[in-house]
Amino acid sequence: MPAAEISVDEDLVAALIAEQYPALAGLPLQQVASHGWDNTVFRIGREFTARLPRRAAAASLIQHESRWLGELSRQVTMPVPVPVHAGSPGSGYPWHWSINRWVPGSPVGVEPFSDPVLSATAITAFLDALHRPAPLDAPANKHRGVPLAARRRTFQAHCELLHRGGRDVRPLIASWQQLTRAPRYRGPRVWLHGDFHGANILAHDGWLSGVIDFGDVTSGDPAVDLSVAWMLFGSDDEREPLRLAADRHGPGTWRRAQAWALALGAAMTAHSADNPLLRQIGERTLDAATVPGASAARRRRIT
Repeated sequence: MPAAEISVDEDLVAALIAEQYPALAGLPLQQVASHGWDNTVFRIGREFTARLPRRAAAASLIQHESRWLGELSRQVTMPVPVPVHAGSPGSGYPWHWSINRWVPGSPVGVEPFSDPVLSATAITAFLDALHRPAPLDAPANKHRGVPLAARRRTFQAHCELLHRGGRDVRPLIASWQQLTRAPRYRGPRVWLHGDFHGANILAHDGWLSGVIDFGDVTSGDPAVDLSVAWMLFGSDDEREPLRLAADRHGPGTWRRAQAWALALGAAMTAHSADNPLLRQIGERTLDAATVPGASAARRRRIT
């Protein structure tokens, strides 16, 4: 993973809270997440979390999330970590941070679903509610929700890293070439989570309980979020609710979503040798999203 540029520990979080939000000082603190690339999260008592960037590249994402998540929380169908306070630099910590509502559960990459089809239906309802046309001032992101051509070089670079690690990437490359022939998105820019995978979707006792980490919230092609179909589900029957959602966004959306699954799965796998959760999600995604026989079909065309 990208290296942490600053150590975020309990003493630092306690000092920031005492300095800026003394009403919460003295509540128990517990580190609950450090598996992501960007942030460290501490639970504050029963109701809140503190979310602090661990590297400069992520510092602006906290403010970005706080700006938009309050509005989006009113239109989605699952609990999300609604921002409560916007923390400022202090106590030797250089960046903005946030205090949000606690959302219970564990990443679904850890806790499997009790009923995958019902879970896919619930995730589809969440995405249908989120994927509404975004306003003109909605944020854009040059890495998410964009035409797949913009991801080609990054995908190739990740495949090169995987190749160096001993993986046969020919099926991945052949699948990418096949899937990216899908029609471009012609619909309106819609709201996107932007980082919708099994470490940011929570479950409790096998049932969905919430969605977290809206630091990449943006607008554009909904296919990037619909890639979750290959990240979490293992059969066409389980993915069917999400396929129907893709069809509502126009031709080619389902194939673009599968291509996005390849792109995101390659990124996770290539950069998570020290992160078992993201590596597990990435490997599973690549296995699910690779088109059966794609490499063989490519060889036949060449010969």
